[in-house]
Amino acid sequence: MSLQGTQVIDLTRIISGPFCTQLLADFGADVIKIETPSGDPLRGQGKGKNGLSWYFASYNRNKRSVALDLRSEAGLEVLREMIKGADVLVENYRAGVLAKMGLSDDELKELNPKLVVCHISGFGADGPYAQRPSFDFIAQAMSGFMSVNGNRDDDPQRSGLPISDLVAGLYAALGVSATLAGTRREDRTFQSVDVGLTDSLISLLSYMASDTLVAGKPPERSGNDHPLVAPYGLFQTADTPIAIAPSNDMIFARLLKVLGREELLNDPRFDTNDKRMADRSAIRAEIEPIFLTDSCANWIDRLNEGGVPAGPVMSVPDVFEDPQVKHREMVVEVPHGEHGNVRMLGFPVKVKPDGCEMRHPAPELGEHGNAVLRALGYSAERIAELRASGVLAGGTETVRGA
Repeated sequence: MSLQGTQVIDLTRIISGPFCTQLLADFGADVIKIETPSGDPLRGQGKGKNGLSWYFASYNRNKRSVALDLRSEAGLEVLREMIKGADVLVENYRAGVLAKMGLSDDELKELNPKLVVCHISGFGADGPYAQRPSFDFIAQAMSGFMSVNGNRDDDPQRSGLPISDLVAGLYAALGVSATLAGTRREDRTFQSVDVGLTDSLISLLSYMASDTLVAGKPPERSGNDHPLVAPYGLFQTADTPIAIAPSNDMIFARLLKVLGREELLNDPRFDTNDKRMADRSAIRAEIEPIFLTDSCANWIDRLNEGGVPAGPVMSVPDVFEDPQVKHREMVVEVPHGEHGNVRMLGFPVKVKPDGCEMRHPAPELGEHGNAVLRALGYSAERIAELRASGVLAGGTETVRGA
């Protein structure tokens, strides 16, 4: 796998950072998750079974766990020793917190001149908002992302998913991978990757940003309609809504052919996309009654056969039962020791022949502390002292081969 042999120190919790390091781990990196003695708060969130949060299990698969008290000098010293031999360090504290711990970029560079350090925060590492606390909802609000979601006359809407956390995690993993790509460790120099949740969402504004930069006006919310193309969106069939996406004039012509309304191509109200956009309700009034004559499933077959992108609006349970999703193995089942089997999302990137794989489930809290410290050269006596003082917490030798 592409990141095999890469060691990552993971100082992250909740979503954005753990998602980044999960991606690195899925591609083969040895990710050592450093947790407080009480653990990543995500361990206690979301639904689970047999004492395990499946939310946590999904974002922390393929990682090892060491539980350290980083408020103590002894705990920080263990962390420094780990950093000296690592390739990557990822953290998602508020900007500046790591520096207050004595681990600024300059200090990290002195510890390990070949380290790649990745900082994930709400607003980035610098600027007038750098010290502000932030979560996904704030990033959605302040990036413009929320302002373009929802219907025209409704309030702005957040994404149902923590989209800024997830996009920031993707960008962070991309940034780390890019700094590592094509460079042998012996030739590497210290690199700092800086990712902000708000920046990440701004980067997704796409044509809405372009239109605003050209015209200086905010885009209007259009709900499920496309802001640049008509007709495009949800239409009611005889049973359930159907999503159709005729994104250009050619596909619009295909749509009308399937619907048996090819004469509308020559209708002066609809012969250009600009005219259709000017009066969405008119073109909708012409075609939606036709959709009402048959079921969603039948229309999907007819439209796809005719070269028109179309699909149902599926619930999350429906998605997991879909034959295409099953074929692509987008849900995997992972044995998780005493917690039983855990179902979680699969790998969206398929790399052949050596792609992502499930090497081991998410770790118990501190499960690998002894093994990691032994590899650093700590004696059994010193490890016992660290445990007795509470600096090293969590799992012991008897936990899943630690």
